[in-house]
Amino acid sequence: MVVGVARHLGALLAEQLSHDDRVDRVVGIDVVPPDDDIGDAEFVRADIRTSDIGRVMQRVEPDTVVHMNILATRSDAGGRSPQKEINVIGTMQLLAACQRAASVRTVVVKSSTTVYGAGAHAPALFTEDMVPGALARGGYEKDASEVEAYVRGFSRRRPDVHVSILRFANVLGPTIRTALSEYFALPAVPFVAGRDPRFQLVHEQDCLDALRHTTLGEHTGIVNVAGDGFLVLSQALARAGRPAVPLPTLGTPLVGGLMRRTGVADMDSAQVRFLTHGRGVDTTRMREQLGFEPAYSTMATFDEFVRARVTGGFDSHAVLAAARQVRTRLADGLGHQRGQP
Repeated sequence: MVVGVARHLGALLAEQLSHDDRVDRVVGIDVVPPDDDIGDAEFVRADIRTSDIGRVMQRVEPDTVVHMNILATRSDAGGRSPQKEINVIGTMQLLAACQRAASVRTVVVKSSTTVYGAGAHAPALFTEDMVPGALARGGYEKDASEVEAYVRGFSRRRPDVHVSILRFANVLGPTIRTALSEYFALPAVPFVAGRDPRFQLVHEQDCLDALRHTTLGEHTGIVNVAGDGFLVLSQALARAGRPAVPLPTLGTPLVGGLMRRTGVADMDSAQVRFLTHGRGVDTTRMREQLGFEPAYSTMATFDEFVRARVTGGFDSHAVLAAARQVRTRLADGLGHQRGQP
């Protein structure tokens, strides 16, 4: 059972599992039918925030449940309140249904390294044993911490179930759209002056491969998943060929409004801190315990994204004009703010 097939990665995972000879049947769950192809998987409409999911679980009797329906952005859910309901209440209801289902033997949860937060005093590398949420302040960061706490509680109540939490670094690639991908696709990219944060990435195919590898195995525990190496923001902007606009901070209504108007729906506080301070995670456990090796490094992932989403349009007069317009709006807005008493 794949929960969250109306979203891009959930649909792709269901499609790939449905064509795997080791899998007899795949059932995809969501509140709306998926736009993407889910292969031979069956679609069942259910809302994990309600008792619907318990009735579906009784009828389907899955041996494996993959929870992909943890939403990173408010726009995916239609606002912050429904985002929290889906993430936290939905996870509680799903795990309660799994706890009652004797058929369940494996639970895999797609989480995020966002659970660690980001800040000036963060360690060079977060390991899985560090307390999650120590630097998280709210929003999706807090949701991810709460979700993982409920998953750990479920694991204690059902020790017979293989429970895995995969904490993915930011996922990027040729087809997936996220707040980070839309940020790098802006005609002119704002950044915090004097800061050059480093970060890791996961290619969308590596994300799917890691989920499939874990789903079909018997791993138990928490694992960071990221491609080899790091990029710093200045490197990424240079490789994308994007002009950069230095600002004192990204955390202003002016910048947030500009992001929304130009296609980045969620420049929230967590994203601001990440783009200011960056984040790094240790991936030793991914290789030594999970036995997974990403095919793409962080740099290769970014270059693949650039080839698919950025290259080819930047030199056009329209995009250059848009870049100048973004710069002018930012300069005018910041000048107006400085002129206020």
